[in-house]
Amino acid sequence: MTKAGTTLAAKETPTSAVRLPRRRGIELALIVLAVLLCVYGYCAVGLARTGTVPPGAAGYGAGLGVLALVAHLAVRLRAPYADPLPLPIGVLLNGLGLVLIYRLDLATPGDRAAPAQLVWSTLGVGLFILVVLMLRDHRILQRYAYVCVAAALVLLLLPILFPAVNGARIWIRIAGFSIQPSEFAKVLLAVFFAAYLAANRNALAYAGRRVWFMQFPTGRVLGPIVTIWLVSVGVLILERDLGTSLLFFGLFVVMLYVATGRTGWIAVGLVLAVFGAVAVGHLEPHVHGRIEDWLHPFASIDAGQGPNQLAQSLFAFAAGGILGAGLGLGHSVLIGFAAKSDFILATAGEELGLAGLSAIFILYGLLVERGYRAGLALRDPFGRLLAVGLASIVALQVFVIAGGVTGLIPLTGMAMPFLAQGGSSVVTNWAIVALLIRVSDSARSQYDGRVAP
Repeated sequence: MTKAGTTLAAKETPTSAVRLPRRRGIELALIVLAVLLCVYGYCAVGLARTGTVPPGAAGYGAGLGVLALVAHLAVRLRAPYADPLPLPIGVLLNGLGLVLIYRLDLATPGDRAAPAQLVWSTLGVGLFILVVLMLRDHRILQRYAYVCVAAALVLLLLPILFPAVNGARIWIRIAGFSIQPSEFAKVLLAVFFAAYLAANRNALAYAGRRVWFMQFPTGRVLGPIVTIWLVSVGVLILERDLGTSLLFFGLFVVMLYVATGRTGWIAVGLVLAVFGAVAVGHLEPHVHGRIEDWLHPFASIDAGQGPNQLAQSLFAFAAGGILGAGLGLGHSVLIGFAAKSDFILATAGEELGLAGLSAIFILYGLLVERGYRAGLALRDPFGRLLAVGLASIVALQVFVIAGGVTGLIPLTGMAMPFLAQGGSSVVTNWAIVALLIRVSDSARSQYDGRVAP
């Protein structure tokens, strides 16, 4: 106040613009380190098995390095503010997976999987580059929510037309070429769930009828998304793809919780999961057998039939100890036909030990954490839900597979992200990393020129 009683207008202090660091140099340095570690692992396998450096070591390192460099250049060009961790983590996990598959190929010369996995990895990185270059804004995906869900349902239905493999109808096999459509469907469903929940989040959180501790939304709002989820899970149960069914269920519950902020959905999800597991375990002989193996992993040894896959996996982890037997020096190939897919984590546990296995889990944890961080930083609800959904896919898949291989939960039969043999899986995981890169770029670039919170 002045003496005359007039009020002076407060002068706003000008804020200097703060340019956020782009951190592409950090990303490049981490990529170089990841490629060097993979080449070292490749050479270590050759030295352990044959006493010489594999003749293809230079070509392997050059190929992996060129792919990673081109992916880095795409990020530098189109997503300069993106998180610098997801791409190096993907390169390291994918490269380590190729090393482990190559190591198992040496023990099974009649069944070589590394060359095909390298081709699929190249296609995956190509898809990563295409997504980063072509998708300028993640919010464009929100317009195609119903196209995504229609494509996902078609992909889930296609395997019914093909014969079952190992008791499940989850593959499409034509002229020696096979894909697993459910791997692509999970990303499409995540896009649909994110778009629908973002558009109806207020009605889901505040409208409806309260029953005990939960407020259930109206059927008009909750009905469509529950119907889509039930149809997709029902198809997967008919195809006996119970691992992906569990993944879809967990994804639906997590995204519903994030959209509404109500912890009651977690409780409802756990109760339904328990009832569903009990019902399927009693009604489906294939699942019942896996539950019996989980409850009694050494029963086949007691019966004089030798160890089953789970028992062999537990023996592999025990033999690894703290520091492992060394790359190329383990015996996890005794697990059998699934050593390169479902049980590849047992090879990592035996040859890298608890220390190496912990490092692998930390890499997965960092990838999931960076996805959640990008989602929390975003202002638009669709992007937030999409980032959380994609990161949750990785988290749930790692938990389900690692839990099954270590005996924590019954086996479900899925591919460990990036590590395991499986073309559809590695391509899909690179698409997930690309979308997380795009989302993280949007999350940081919205603060460019202003003080970051």
